Amino acid sequence: MADEDNVISHLDLGGNGADTGPSAGLISQYVKDLSVENPNAPDSFQWQDPPQVDIQFNIAARAINDEIQEVEMKIVVTARAEAGTAYIVDLAYCALIGMRNLDDAQKHAFTYAEAPRIIFPFARRVLADAVRDAGFPPLMLEPIDFNGLYVQQLAAQQGESAPVGHA
Repeated sequence: MADEDNVISHLDLGGNGADTGPSAGLISQYVKDLSVENPNAPDSFQWQDPPQVDIQFNIAARAINDEIQEVEMKIVVTARAEAGTAYIVDLAYCALIGMRNLDDAQKHAFTYAEAPRIIFPFARRVLADAVRDAGFPPLMLEPIDFNGLYVQQLAAQQGESAPVGHA
């Protein structure tokens, strides 16, 4: 991988080389971890009842340096039928994002709303391929409004921090 200073220099969205305006963008994206379990194959391919699919999402981030964050989208899918577990797929799909000259609120919003919106279609494809490669019909997740979820979570957090009994 290239030197981080060199990588972040490609982030300049202004085109003139100046660091005057705010900028944010995707540097790279990758599968960090992928686990596919097909514990009851080949018997599970004969089961008649459709599996109940449970999907769990989590978005996390960690600072690489002052200008680069790693955003991790964790998706765990478990398909269970009456006879047992059909499959489990555990995916950690990540992106390196670079941000310059953004205030903390803008950085937080880009990290937890915009970056997941950008990488979700790619994670969705990896997940669909993994389920298909396990011998089942591809699982196509519905689009997710990450910005709407972000706004809802901010509102919920602000509601929790409001003093009780005050209007």
